[in-house]
Amino acid sequence: MISPFQTAETLDINDPLKDLKSRFDLPSDTVYLDGNSLGPALKSMKSAMAEVVQEQWGNGLITSWNKHNWIDLPITVGEKIAKLIGAAPGQVICTDSVSINLYKLLSCALNLNAGRRIVLTESTNFPTDIYIADGIKSVLGNDNCQIVLCPDANILDALSEDVAVLMLTQVDFRSGKLHDIAKVTAAAHSLGIIVIWDLAHSAGALPLELDAWNVDFAVGCGYKYLNGGPGAPAFIYAAKRHHRSIKQPLQGWMGHKAPFDFEIDYKASQDIRQFLCGTPPIISMHMLNTALDIFEGINMQQVRDKAISLSLFFESLISESKSCTSLELASPSEPSQRGNQLAYQHPDAYAICQALIARNVIADFRSPDILRFGFSPLFLSFSDIAKAVMTLESLFETKSFLDPKYNQRHRVT
Repeated sequence: MISPFQTAETLDINDPLKDLKSRFDLPSDTVYLDGNSLGPALKSMKSAMAEVVQEQWGNGLITSWNKHNWIDLPITVGEKIAKLIGAAPGQVICTDSVSINLYKLLSCALNLNAGRRIVLTESTNFPTDIYIADGIKSVLGNDNCQIVLCPDANILDALSEDVAVLMLTQVDFRSGKLHDIAKVTAAAHSLGIIVIWDLAHSAGALPLELDAWNVDFAVGCGYKYLNGGPGAPAFIYAAKRHHRSIKQPLQGWMGHKAPFDFEIDYKASQDIRQFLCGTPPIISMHMLNTALDIFEGINMQQVRDKAISLSLFFESLISESKSCTSLELASPSEPSQRGNQLAYQHPDAYAICQALIARNVIADFRSPDILRFGFSPLFLSFSDIAKAVMTLESLFETKSFLDPKYNQRHRVT
């Protein structure tokens, strides 16, 4: 009988992306299945950090805004991301956080559809997206902004000519369920609705064609599949057709068409730079810029294909296991209908997660009972998957996750 490790070894030999793992700075004894929460560091980032701190900042001091072109770094990074999400030049900029960027885009979208007031989103959307929408409502008032939460299954039926903005996350953060961006966007546009997509679990993981799909706006983060580091800056995609019609509310000096003229009156840049606000975080943005180099020459369909293969291998080992029968798949069973993750429900999900981490298999937990495994194709091997499932089997066989120490909740789960 062929063991999981033998199967994994064969799959690893035939993996066209296998050499990329060596470029990551990962502990040799750890299986990291949480790149969908925080991507690991690349080895190149250490020397890049030294360069920006010691040479650019240390020796160049303030002259590095010109000498090392810090001033254009948000554009430089944005253009690298644009290649990954199917965007032509001039439509993506690296700036701020997803939450702040959503505030900007929601405000813009509501202004574009001034005769309407409803922001429609899923009741299961990532909470911060709903919080931001509710924050805008508190500023504009119910007469100008109304938030409507809808079950995922009913989202297309909820579209109407009363809706101003449809705000959705492509990949559900709990289950991994995947939206068809092209289909949903077209349906919304047919009713005059502006659409904003949250690509936090998509950019760097899935093939995206935002221009071809006629997307209006999108946001995404830099620290998950893009591996930019904890708190790495996010990005905004804004279709060029909207640039001269929008007015984003956070009128910081970097969004001014001539910031160093120091004019009293605000005159917004007419291109993608209008979404800038304050001074860019150069060091963290530089780390993201370095991390993005690993995508050079990589076909995103290859990335997606490997992620599906990794998840199918994991899923098959779990389903064949006599020890893991109490795990219930909470993700869509069809791989094409989910992102690069698998979610399993279990009443002891938190304790199981902590017990796995104690054994150097890092997954994560999402309330109330979701054990989540992320499949980042650039650094995961099939042998990693076999080791993770064998560790999980051992936990169920010994029931060691029932030890009270694994039920002590940390602030970050």
